[in-house]
Amino acid sequence: MELGAHVFLSDSDAETLTRTEAELTQRHGQRVRTTCANVTRTEQVRALVAQVVDAFGGIDIVVSNAGNAPSGLLHTESGEAALMRSLELNFLAHQSVARSVCDVLLAQGTGGCLLFNASKSAFNPGKEFGPYAVPKAAVVALMRQYAVDLGVHGIRANAVNADRVRTALFDGIVESRAKARGVSPDQYFRDNLLGRETSANDVARAFAYLATAEATTGAVIPIDGGNAAAFPR
Repeated sequence: MELGAHVFLSDSDAETLTRTEAELTQRHGQRVRTTCANVTRTEQVRALVAQVVDAFGGIDIVVSNAGNAPSGLLHTESGEAALMRSLELNFLAHQSVARSVCDVLLAQGTGGCLLFNASKSAFNPGKEFGPYAVPKAAVVALMRQYAVDLGVHGIRANAVNADRVRTALFDGIVESRAKARGVSPDQYFRDNLLGRETSANDVARAFAYLATAEATTGAVIPIDGGNAAAFPR
């Protein structure tokens, strides 16, 4: 919001959303609006997009960020079940958001920007992490397809591939992911080429750059401290 944007936040966790709204409203006033929604429900996504338009008169940029981090072995019954659930939130919800937003962007006729929070797992999946990695790879493909199809309308689509950021996504799974890599939890967050932990602010700055990069579409920016196996190619 330091860049001057009006921001509409949505989350399925009403308590977290209320707390975040209070913090941001104190600093930015009516430039912040929120609503609770489940983006796996198409009707709720449509209602959410309508509320954004009602609040601010239109949409210029969307950051599609919803997700969780299930694990499992895809060749097992439980792993396959985890994959099916994951596809709903970690892939299909992003399509639902993008489609609903594009209805507005195309009607406006002024271009726009679709930004997707993917993952380094899209290029470099982790052991026993297939239910998470497969949908994230699909999100990158989704982004590229929107870039190809909607560039003619001035609509850009890009993605950020982050890795090992201390957010609620890692609640309850840090120890298992660190064990899979043979390191301690703290080492896990610094296990990259730069030897530094990636922060949520690092990720936010990447999204801010892509939101304003008017000559960039179809791009993936890694925000992971450096992981050669996950370099885009």
